[in-house]
Amino acid sequence: MSTPEAATQGAASIKPPTGKLGIMIPGMGAVATTLIAGVEAVRRGLAKPIGSLSQMGTIRLGKRTDARTPLIKDFVPIAPLDDLVFTGWDIFGGNLYDAARTAQVLDRDQLEQIRPFLESIEPMPAAFNQHYVKRLTAKNAKVGKNKCDLANQIRNDIAEFKTKTDRQVMIWTGSTEIFLEQSAVHQSLEAFEKGLVEDDPGISPSQLYAWAALKEGIPFINGAPNLTVDMPALNALSRKMNAPIAGRDFKTGQTFMKSVLAPAFKTRMLGVSGWYSTNILGNRDGEVLDDPESFKTKEESKLGLLDIILQPDLYPDLYKDIYHKVRINYYPPRGDNKEGWDNIDIFGWLGYPMQLKVDFLCRDSILAAPLALDLCLFMDLAARTPSLRGLGIQEWLSFYFKAPDSAPGVYPEHDLFIQSMKLKNTLRHIMGEDLITHLGLDYYGE
Repeated sequence: MSTPEAATQGAASIKPPTGKLGIMIPGMGAVATTLIAGVEAVRRGLAKPIGSLSQMGTIRLGKRTDARTPLIKDFVPIAPLDDLVFTGWDIFGGNLYDAARTAQVLDRDQLEQIRPFLESIEPMPAAFNQHYVKRLTAKNAKVGKNKCDLANQIRNDIAEFKTKTDRQVMIWTGSTEIFLEQSAVHQSLEAFEKGLVEDDPGISPSQLYAWAALKEGIPFINGAPNLTVDMPALNALSRKMNAPIAGRDFKTGQTFMKSVLAPAFKTRMLGVSGWYSTNILGNRDGEVLDDPESFKTKEESKLGLLDIILQPDLYPDLYKDIYHKVRINYYPPRGDNKEGWDNIDIFGWLGYPMQLKVDFLCRDSILAAPLALDLCLFMDLAARTPSLRGLGIQEWLSFYFKAPDSAPGVYPEHDLFIQSMKLKNTLRHIMGEDLITHLGLDYYGE
């Protein structure tokens, strides 16, 4: 059991969130504008931060009988929303009010209440190469002699923003890039930086931003399924610079439901013979994913979850022959209103078949925005926490991702409830509190 002295020492080792926290966002489209508009609406008292664990979630401390359940934001020293400052890059130009109207996520009345604030933020020209996102054409792009030049231009942008803020976090909310596998250029920092100069095709725009952020000592979050920081080169740079990294791919709609349902089936020892998933959406993300090469990246992100949760090698009678199919279809009339259908064929006692059908009508950016907020606040916390900042990958934040990064040789945890326990126990640990095991035997002793 921790003592008050231990708890005090744990909290004291964390640097306080003093001054302004700058949030730097490559790709200021639907998710980014929904995040920024939402934060400003909350700051003005116009809305509640629904969906944000950092703002509305609580954490149990000690025994159930202790009645210690503070809000997470009151328990750990995360930055207050009033201290957040936003900037970023986008290939389409214009200000964030224009971008939010184009995204068509928030209604006109909401946007008009914060219009001057959104108009005051104008994205910088972005590093872009159409080879990696074929369905988009840039109107506001950087020009450079090679990828190293472009990456250093991003570093210059970061340096300028550092003069206006006290700490920084970068979060990628840009488009899904084409599928890339790790190659020689990703195996060491030396090879990667040589590849920047030589315009190696294995280095995509998202990797330029990640490298630039980490070189500046800034935590980097990958909200897309792209190959970005999940490689030895940038993992090493992260540890060298004490700049935490986390990814991949915000866990929003259909995959969120899988991470709930699949653990339930396994816990009850119910078999699964097939899981068919399909989506329709009409936003820019859907348009990008209409390209087969970008869809391949998303597909890889989505497909791995069931195998890891269900562990067919351990339970061959239940899961070895599961048929898992994922489809995403671009359907412009829906805009950001995504619909995901799941048909799940399960079987129970004596092999008798059953079915579960899920129809999830959701709003993609409304689900993603609070995840992005939490990740920025928690990654800033990690950068201020001695026991976390030098780890590189922040696996305790796997709760937020479809395909969480993990240490080499360690499979990622996908079960939402285990992920939640991991996150909250990490917060208890850094604050010097007892970890919660839910054993509960001490309630029934003599």
